[in-house]
Amino acid sequence: MLTTDQAQRLLSGGGNVVDTDGNKIGGVGQLFADDQTGQPEWVTVKTGMFGGGESFVPLREAEMTGDDLRVPYDKDKVKDAPRIDDSDGHLSEEEEGALYAYYGWGDLDYGTSYDGSVDRGAGHDTSGADTDSAMTRSEEQLHVGKETREAGRVRLRKYVVTEDVTTTVPVSREEVRLEREPITEANRGDAMSGGDITTEEHEVVLNEERVVVGKETVPVERVRVDKDTVTEEQQVDETVRKEQIELDETEATRRPEGGRADG
Repeated sequence: MLTTDQAQRLLSGGGNVVDTDGNKIGGVGQLFADDQTGQPEWVTVKTGMFGGGESFVPLREAEMTGDDLRVPYDKDKVKDAPRIDDSDGHLSEEEEGALYAYYGWGDLDYGTSYDGSVDRGAGHDTSGADTDSAMTRSEEQLHVGKETREAGRVRLRKYVVTEDVTTTVPVSREEVRLEREPITEANRGDAMSGGDITTEEHEVVLNEERVVVGKETVPVERVRVDKDTVTEEQQVDETVRKEQIELDETEATRRPEGGRADG
């Protein structure tokens, strides 16, 4: 339902009436208000050739989108609405009832009765335009969901370090040792095989071990990064609103104790 300010903006803005998909139905014509509340209740749409014809559309589920008015009906539905003579700037109850019945509002309390008049139910709204004889109580319900988001990253990286290694390796070498032996019958022949007095040299090769250091790369272990999923309980605190309906009685409507209602 449009407010009075929105209705004035709609008339002065030169907007259009569009369907739920934003397709133009026609230009805004006139606004008709409720006789009792003064609230805007109907709008006419220029749907004829060159805007010559106007069709009535209820404002119950209409909403403003910029300068345009969005209604839950398509163009054909609006064009085929009952034609009403609005030359007097007023809708009769019979005309209004026929329009409501066409747009599917005839089964409400504020609809068309069997004699063609508009029946507003047992009560009427004091806060705005009449709708029906009942109130709708609504409340907010909390819907808690979950989403997955990135909490951090872990990177496996390797780098090279150096360390000093000390080890002991046994090495051996040959040393010369001079041995003397007396002349005996066993070695006399060897001793006398040379000349009487001669010059002679003997050469002995001495060997030794030296430490040779070499390095090779060998794999020692495999390292990988894995992840586990852990579950924890988190408490959600939120405030929701809900409507309450109570009966506000006056002294005149209360039944006296021990009495009965008149039939």
